[in-house]
Amino acid sequence: MTLPDEPRQLANVRRLARLLDTAVEIPGTGIRFGLDPILGLVPGIGDLAGTMLSGYIVLVATQLGASRAIVLRMIANIAIDTFVGAVPVLGDAFDVAWKSNARNVALLERYVERPVETRRASGALFLFAVAAMTVLAAAGIFFTIVAVKALVGVLR
Repeated sequence: MTLPDEPRQLANVRRLARLLDTAVEIPGTGIRFGLDPILGLVPGIGDLAGTMLSGYIVLVATQLGASRAIVLRMIANIAIDTFVGAVPVLGDAFDVAWKSNARNVALLERYVERPVETRRASGALFLFAVAAMTVLAAAGIFFTIVAVKALVGVLR
């Protein structure tokens, strides 16, 4: 059973993942990156923005009825991106390679193509996803602040 907005929602998350993860190619290298590692260069606020944009893909997955296991894997991908991405410079290089948004869209597409049973996600799972993304964003900001203070201390 296909939900009425499913094709539009999938197209939206594909575009968002491309913008965040693979919009630009470095000529001659095959290396692609998007807005996510660039946002990460802005301490705290950039990580928050990247996490919130990534969270949109998770919220769409809950609306399309993705299972708890799929949603938890998506949140784990974003958590890895958020925590490693909080390390100045090295985290941004990691963002170029990890591409959590593209991973999450691939998970969602596999779910939509072969669901055991398409259903609306429960309100509780949706609220859990919102809460988890909020905690990840706050943790990303916290770890960015700690890392910047440590770097400033080393440079003094």
